[in-house]
Amino acid sequence: MPDSSPENSQEVRNLSVRLILLLGVASLCGSLVSNGARSVTGPYILLLGGSAAVVGLVAGSGEFIGYALRSVTGGYVDRDRGYWKVTMAGYGLLAAIPLLAVAGGWEAAAVLIIAERVGKAIRTPARDTILSHATTAVGRGWGFGVHKALDQVGAVIGPLVMVAALILTGGYATGFLLLGIPLAGVALVLFFARSVVPKPGSLEVNGGTSETADLPGIMPYATFIFLGMAGFASFPLISFHLKAQSVIPDAGIPLFYASAMVVSVVVALLVGRVFDRIGIHTLLTIPVLSTATVLLAFSLDPGVALAGSLAWGAGIGIFETSLRASIAESTEAARRGEVYGAMSAVFGTAWFVGSAVMGVLYDVSIGHIVAYVVIVEAAAVAAYLWMYRSRIAVRFHEEIGDLIP
Repeated sequence: MPDSSPENSQEVRNLSVRLILLLGVASLCGSLVSNGARSVTGPYILLLGGSAAVVGLVAGSGEFIGYALRSVTGGYVDRDRGYWKVTMAGYGLLAAIPLLAVAGGWEAAAVLIIAERVGKAIRTPARDTILSHATTAVGRGWGFGVHKALDQVGAVIGPLVMVAALILTGGYATGFLLLGIPLAGVALVLFFARSVVPKPGSLEVNGGTSETADLPGIMPYATFIFLGMAGFASFPLISFHLKAQSVIPDAGIPLFYASAMVVSVVVALLVGRVFDRIGIHTLLTIPVLSTATVLLAFSLDPGVALAGSLAWGAGIGIFETSLRASIAESTEAARRGEVYGAMSAVFGTAWFVGSAVMGVLYDVSIGHIVAYVVIVEAAAVAAYLWMYRSRIAVRFHEEIGDLIP
């Protein structure tokens, strides 16, 4: 029987905080690499001869593969329990980013962009399962919020590296090569984190909950996730618009992305605290932000387009923090990797569908994109109401069950 004394509880809490911070720093370095590249993939593909439809399909395919594969890797880590091994293997595929410097055409760039997303699919369920154990003692929302905030700090620095490279050299190759430097930091931090907590499951001594206190039914929850993300624009398409319509200079595009990531950092910290109080109701802001993003980001006015980019960043901070925290709060530890993988597959499929549709619609008119997003996000609100009613029904049946001898 684990020691539950105050001294031991404080030790578990301290180890949990250290692990969250270490994984956050690893994600910071990794996000610096991946988001530095993602901030310019739209204009880079355009430079290599791709169209708006190509940008939408590449971005959507990368997200789809990167999320859909998590249903496989999530189930694998639940069986194998090799969380650290799988996490490290996934981060290794970030090496695809520096190779973008030598891509000779948009086809080669597309393969490398998708390879990086495959790496994210490999590492994320394992890493999030490790985090779910560490957040037990400190609060799910707070723990995942801090991790997401650190991750987004890297997402701010990466685009700034690309800005410097574009200003100083006028080209993308130097920026992609510079993004390879933080890979060493990822490896060092992960090896140290594994030495600090080799068995992260020991931080969650009760094995997790087997109840679905805040995740009332998988179908309404998955439906909301799908619809919410299907109407959420991808930044590669936004950045394509900024370049294709000459809304801002090329060097300003990564700055827009960096600004969005700053907003995401602040929002992730705030929503983490809010989630610990109100739970999955934080997700209701997603349809609002998705609609605001598409109404603003595709403007020809730089100020309005910036506002749309900031709304996009806020959506990222809310969605990813709340999604991961709600799964950790509502799933027993033995199945957590599988559930992370399954919900990530829904998330990624929706992003693929939405990105592909919006990429095709962009070549028709921006008005068509707006109409599509408004319809999809209205359906997402309906799905949220379905989810809310399901939650009330579950609690009612639980309370009645408690009253019956």
